[in-house]
This record gives sequence, structure tokens and C-alpha cells, in this order.
Amino acid sequence: MLEFLPEVLSSLTQPLNMLLLCAGVLVGIIVGALPGLTATMALALLLPFTFTMESDTSLITMGGLYIGGIYGGCISAILINTPGTPSAIATTFDGYPMTKKGQASKALAAAAISSGIGGIIGGLALLFLTPILADWALNFGPPEYFWVAILGLTMIATLSSGSMLKGLIGGCIGLLLGTVGISPVGGESRYTFGFSQLQSGLELIVILIAFFCIPEVISMIENKVKSQKSVKKEKGIVKTLFFYIIKKPFFLIRSSVIGIITGIIPGAGGNVASLLSYDAAVRFSKDKKSFGKGNVDGVVAAETSNNAEVGGSLVPLLSLGIPGAPPAAIILGALMMQGITPGPDLMSQQPGLVYTFLIAFVAANVVMIIFGLMGSGYIGKVLSIQVSYLAPSIVFLTIIGSYAIRNNFLDVALLIGFGLLAYVMKNAGFNPAPIVLGLILGPIAERGLAQSMLLGEASGNVFALFFSRPISVVLIVLCVLSILLPLLSNLFGAKNEDSQEKLGA
Repeated sequence: MLEFLPEVLSSLTQPLNMLLLCAGVLVGIIVGALPGLTATMALALLLPFTFTMESDTSLITMGGLYIGGIYGGCISAILINTPGTPSAIATTFDGYPMTKKGQASKALAAAAISSGIGGIIGGLALLFLTPILADWALNFGPPEYFWVAILGLTMIATLSSGSMLKGLIGGCIGLLLGTVGISPVGGESRYTFGFSQLQSGLELIVILIAFFCIPEVISMIENKVKSQKSVKKEKGIVKTLFFYIIKKPFFLIRSSVIGIITGIIPGAGGNVASLLSYDAAVRFSKDKKSFGKGNVDGVVAAETSNNAEVGGSLVPLLSLGIPGAPPAAIILGALMMQGITPGPDLMSQQPGLVYTFLIAFVAANVVMIIFGLMGSGYIGKVLSIQVSYLAPSIVFLTIIGSYAIRNNFLDVALLIGFGLLAYVMKNAGFNPAPIVLGLILGPIAERGLAQSMLLGEASGNVFALFFSRPISVVLIVLCVLSILLPLLSNLFGAKNEDSQEKLGA
């Protein structure tokens, strides 16, 4: 790598490349903050313009846009409880409660710092561990996908606030919604009700907006909730948060590793990474009850992981030519437009270009931290807008965003319908998180199960395929522990309380 350092620095320090790197990050943040507009969409719009660029310039710009887009999703998640991108789902759990406490600037600053740290760790993993991690990813087959989904579904216990029964019902509703569309094996259309647009399934962004945003807007109007008069940036909050976060190295490394590994698995995505990381943060915390009520650690865990996932998603792209996430697939298209074919020979054929992209990736995360911290004190001022203006603006943006995904009015109708359903369910005590969790992981589990069954029948031993592969065994153990640990913790906690009461008596 050192022999290519002069070439890398020469490319990065060109004024045009530096300008486009910063512009890409800034535009990505803005796009990611708008509900319905994802990093994938932004990259797809940028793709035609990269054809006239130099290969290093196009990759630097797209890398900055990707990173900015993933971070930008946390802004609307924190301010209005609407994930700007699917990766920001878990950020809403504690980010929005912090906003309701008047701590929006603190939440935004924590998100910027943790996103940058997670992104830098993901970039370093991409830089040094690409060949090793790529070989590991090749061993990940349908049974492993199935067990990963099951592991994720065990998080319903963590995400269920109040009633476990309602959490399980919500998870089942999400699993049912995940079956809409074409069956992954037989190819039959399920629950499409004659609408051809539903054959590809329910659009995740639409459901996210419906379940997280619409109920809050209705409550805002119904209760005439006044937005925060002012959200001022506290003096020294950035410094305090920075030292608070970096004093938790194990916390950061755990969240980043979850993000990197999830990113390497093609199709998993930042939404799964942030949910798994949030679940781990809750399980290992000494103050579990504070999560979901405005605990900054929940924001840090989610944002560290979903930004580390960006680096992980590029590992199979650069080493195998397999994109680990939809945005990585767009970057694959940009590379091929430049006549560059990602794969095992890329590092030997284009080492200077690869290292330029990897170093620019780390630099883009630093730029993102700067932009995020500079804007955290000002972005929060959107909450000072009167409800009579704020609520219609949010509804307008959500409708435009829902329509823009597939240029389909049915998505707008689904947004309104599921939004009203979510409002009723919220008043009945249902948390939207288990529903969305079931919707995300249900198709992954179904596809993994169906493909594994077919492979097992072909090999003559279904049981061995599910329970004898090394990675599957590890995931099964994690599933069992994920189920048993909360039960044991509650059991021993109840015994301790009883013993203390007896001693007190």
C-alpha cells in the first residue's frame, strides 16, 4: 500500500476531487434526511453523470454520497420519528424520545460522532480485511440466512415495550405483511388482490413512514402538541459527547463488528445491522429500562452499526464483484461503465484506484462528522415551526417520498391506509418496531428456509444442512442464548427482589 501512497494523495488532493467529495457527502445528507429518498436513489440519479468523469473522481463522489445518505437518514428519524432511510429504523427508538425531551441537538451530535466512528472503522476493515472477509462471506448460504433471520426475530422481546404478547402479535403481523408478493419458490402471487404493483411486495420505506411517522403527525394534530420553542446547542456538548462515546471502546467495536459482518452478507443491509446492534446494546446494558425513553446509547449503537455496514457492504463488491447492498450495486454499475470489473483481480490490476477509493472512503466519514456537528445546532430548529405549518409539511414530504419510490399512487394509498392502522394500533398499546422487524426479516427467513429445504432434499439430508454447518451452529447457539438470557435475567431479578422484600420485612 505504501508504494501507492503518493498516487493516492495526489488524486485526493486535487481541488475537483476534494470539492466533489464534500459535495457528495452534503447532498447525501440532504437526500437521506428526506423521507422516501434513499441513498440508493441518489446514487442511481448520479450514475449517468459519472460516465464523463475520471474513474477515481466518480468513485470518490459516489462514496461520499453513499456515506452522507446513510447518515442523513438519522436526521428525520430523530426530529420527526421518520427514518429517512431504512438504516435509521433503530435510531428512532431513542432519538425521537430525546427530541421530545428537548435534546434534539444532543441526539444529532451523538449520531454524527458515532456515525463517523462506525464509518471509519468500517473503512479500515474494508482497507485491511477485504480478502479474509470475502472468503468468509462465500461460506454464507441459505441455511445461514435463515438462522440470521431467526436470530433477528428473537429481538422482539427487546423491542416490545410493555406487553410481550402485543409484541409477538405485532411480529406476526409483520411476518404476514412480508408474505405479500410472489412466492420465492413456487412463484405464486400472494395477497396481491389483483394489483400487479404488489407482486414485488410491500415497499419497505412506505411501511416505515406509515408506522413511525403518520401516527405521530395525527397525535400532533389531535393533541395540539406544541413543538419545542427552541432547541439550542448546549455549550461543550460536542466535546462531552465525544469523550463519552470514545470511553466505550468495547461498545463501539461491538456495534461496528455487527455492522461490518451484516454488510458483508449480501442482502442483509443497514436496517438489519442497526436493529441487531441496538438489541445487543440493550441486552448488555445495566440500565435496560432507559432504552426507548431517550438513552443516547441507543442512538450511538444504531448509528455506529449502520455506518460500519457501509464498509462491510463494499467488501464482497471489491473482492468478488458481488454487491452486499443495493447502493453497492449502483457503484458496481459505475465501475463497469468505466471499464473496470470488480473481482479477485481488481487489487492487482487497479491497486492505485482501489486504495484511492478506500482512503477517500475514510476521509468522507471525517467530512461527514464535520458537517453533522456543524449542522446539529441548526437542524434542530425545525422543531420551532408551529404545528399548523409543521404537520402539513411532514405529510406533504411523506406523500411525495412514497410516490417517488416507484412512481405509484398505490404506495400513497398504502401509506394512508397503514398509517391510520398504525395510529389505531399505537393507541391500543402496540409498538411499531416488532411489526417492522417481522416485515424485514420474514422474507429473508422464508427464502432461506425454502432454498435450504430444496438443497437438503437434493442432498438427501435436510437435518445436516440446517444443523451441521459451522456458521449455522454458531448462529443457533446465539439464537438459544438470545432467547434464554432475558428469561434467566428476569427470573433471577424477580428472585432478588423477593429476597430483598423478605429481608426488609
